[in-house]
Amino acid sequence: MQPDRADVLILQHLNEDGPGYLGEWLDAHGIAWHVLCAEAGEAYPPSVRGYRGLAVLGGAWSANDDRLTLRQAEALIREADSLGIPVLGHCLGGQLMAKALGGRVDKLPVPEVGWWPMAHTGSVAARAWFGESTTHTVYQWHQDGFVNLPPGAELLASSSACAHQAFAIGPHLGMQFHIEITPQKIAVWLGQPGEAYPVNVRRFPDSVQDPASMNAATARHQAGSQALAARIYATWRSRWPEGR
Repeated sequence: MQPDRADVLILQHLNEDGPGYLGEWLDAHGIAWHVLCAEAGEAYPPSVRGYRGLAVLGGAWSANDDRLTLRQAEALIREADSLGIPVLGHCLGGQLMAKALGGRVDKLPVPEVGWWPMAHTGSVAARAWFGESTTHTVYQWHQDGFVNLPPGAELLASSSACAHQAFAIGPHLGMQFHIEITPQKIAVWLGQPGEAYPVNVRRFPDSVQDPASMNAATARHQAGSQALAARIYATWRSRWPEGR
């Protein structure tokens, strides 16, 4: 049962793309949260008023798909921005943030799936979100990307397959990678990877890992991913407005 009142609202698009480590981190810090899943038929609220933070998760849909819940998510992101409520966008969530605030999302030349290095710019904002180390190995599963950032946004990080890995705008962070990833989520996705994945493993070996390589990389990089996630989530929390 979800609490009657919560500091955080999480928008989930698909059943298999839940909060993962984000939920674990919130629980570990005693933070109450609500999660609503569009595919499960749970209606998104008409407003984010009363929350202190908004997180938008990923999913196999495109941000450009003609789906009512995607447009609702964009409207809630815009409202959060107007109210000064920090938004954290994970993969599709980051793409929806880009679109909601005036950027553009499109298909990239190559997909990016698996554990791949990304480098941040070293700017003040990039160090605040990602720390002093400029290179991190993070988990990816996407074909689209935010190809044009919203007006006023700052590019924070890039990878060899995706020039726009993260951006900051105001108190918000949009990410192309899945910092909430857990081994359990990876196992679910590999169990039902969709028709494109096995084709892309063969076509794009430099940016799409096969299952064996991905599982081996998970063992090497999961701890570092969660350490980075903890920093990102703590930075996001530090920007929440005072309790209301």
